[in-house]
Amino acid sequence: MKFKSTDLISYVLQNHKKAEEILTSFGFHCIYCPSAQGETLEEACYVHQIDVNELLKALNK
Repeated sequence: MKFKSTDLISYVLQNHKKAEEILTSFGFHCIYCPSAQGETLEEACYVHQIDVNELLKALNK
C-alpha cells in the first residue's frame, strides 16, 4: 500500500503497522487528538512545518 499526502492521519494509523512510531519521530505527538484524526498528512505537515515528501518516504519504505 502506498500512502499519499491526501490520506487522513486516522487512515494511515489504521493501515500501517509502524505509523505511530514514524509519525511521532517526525514530531507528531497529538496523532490521536480528535482534530488530528480528520487531518490529512499534508495539512498536519503544513501546521508542524514538516516536509510532507520526507514523511511519505518514511511511510512508503
